[in-house]
Amino acid sequence: MSSSKKIHFEVSERKILLRIFDVLTVVFALYIIGLIFKFNYFHISKANFMWTLVLATYINILGTVFEMYNLQTASHQYHIIKSILLTSSSTVLFFLLTPILTPVLPSNRLQIVYFFLAITLSLFAWRLFYQRFLASNRFVKKVIMVCDRSQLKELSKTLEKADPHYKILAYVNSDSKCNLDPVRGIIDITALELEDFVRENGISEVVIASRKKDGITVEVYNALLRLLEQGFVIREYTQVYEAITQRIPVQYVDKDFYRYFPFSRSNHNKLYMLLVRIIEVAISLFGIALGLCFLPFVLLGNLLGNRGPLFYTQERVGKNGIPFKILKFRTMVKNAESGKAVFATQNDARITRFGKFLRKARLDEFPQFINILKGDMAVIGPRPERPFFVDQIAKEMPFYQTRHVIKPGLTGWAQVNYSYGDSIKDSLIKLQYDLYYIKHRSVSLDINITIKTISTILFYRGQ
Repeated sequence: MSSSKKIHFEVSERKILLRIFDVLTVVFALYIIGLIFKFNYFHISKANFMWTLVLATYINILGTVFEMYNLQTASHQYHIIKSILLTSSSTVLFFLLTPILTPVLPSNRLQIVYFFLAITLSLFAWRLFYQRFLASNRFVKKVIMVCDRSQLKELSKTLEKADPHYKILAYVNSDSKCNLDPVRGIIDITALELEDFVRENGISEVVIASRKKDGITVEVYNALLRLLEQGFVIREYTQVYEAITQRIPVQYVDKDFYRYFPFSRSNHNKLYMLLVRIIEVAISLFGIALGLCFLPFVLLGNLLGNRGPLFYTQERVGKNGIPFKILKFRTMVKNAESGKAVFATQNDARITRFGKFLRKARLDEFPQFINILKGDMAVIGPRPERPFFVDQIAKEMPFYQTRHVIKPGLTGWAQVNYSYGDSIKDSLIKLQYDLYYIKHRSVSLDINITIKTISTILFYRGQ
């Protein structure tokens, strides 16, 4: 008996679904409370439709800041409770403090309690329903992989970690010479069994991940062609990897890299670049002013906790490989490096106690606003690295120098998605994120990074 193919929502579709139903659930709850109780602070009508739009905007922006639309968070009960409480509290606060766009403050404080409870409890109810009946069942995507058996463990681990609802049920081995043991939980099938297995198990898609030219045999090719003619989805692994992880899999595209990696048009769009530069100058001036406000506190902390020069400069690689001097507040002991340069590790003994605080709160990076104002750096871009590490990593990692086609940034797609890196392996992952940003650079992605940076600071995840 065949298993029917379930409707499956992609990662982006799930996030949109969460955003839409968060707003609809909250608005419906406010409407019901208005009917049952004497709640007149948020009255829904055509004349007051602006209030609903403002509320929806706050829920979506603040929900992003507090990671309500991170699918791993959305599927974890404890994490989503924390996110909902933070989002609902901050939404109510922002809504109350913008009276020009929102209703006048209520004279009865009980109205605020009703408002807060309606938002919080409705989000709890909807997200509990999502976890119990949607995330655990409807969103599971069953997949067959066509790949070498030696690749399978790494491929399945990477994709299933990025999307907990992505399940590789079986694979077709494209390496006839491989004698490795099967991967636990994944069924080994032949090309002849492929069509029947797809129909009987409700498979959503077949992913081709073989890197060998002779990996797809005539039997496998014909089976895939028949499935394609019947409407089944067949995708190439690099496309799947990029869509799910939002990284570029440089380790799989090899010498054909530039076929898979067209630069974003925004990198050469003069209007976009002019707009970005104007915003960067404004942000850097604001950042310098804010940094001056923090300066007395940093001076005192440096005097007591660091006992050395307040600032330090270091050579970093900028756009087009041109070096520049980066400026930061010092976080390590004096003469931290004796001899050659070494990666800073997560619990590096060279970092002072006050330095750890500065790094976690991202306060050590405030002087970099001067670099941004000078044009050495951007607000958003790859992390600026030291020449020694650039030369070392470039020898072992293809396309590392590609990071330098744009300015390095104070924050970036790699910085907000991958918290720490102190090895070549970590550098590879961060490179994948950097290349994804260079490929997909846009206003929407810049806004996304800005919001995620706020989350990084609020949750104290700095390096």
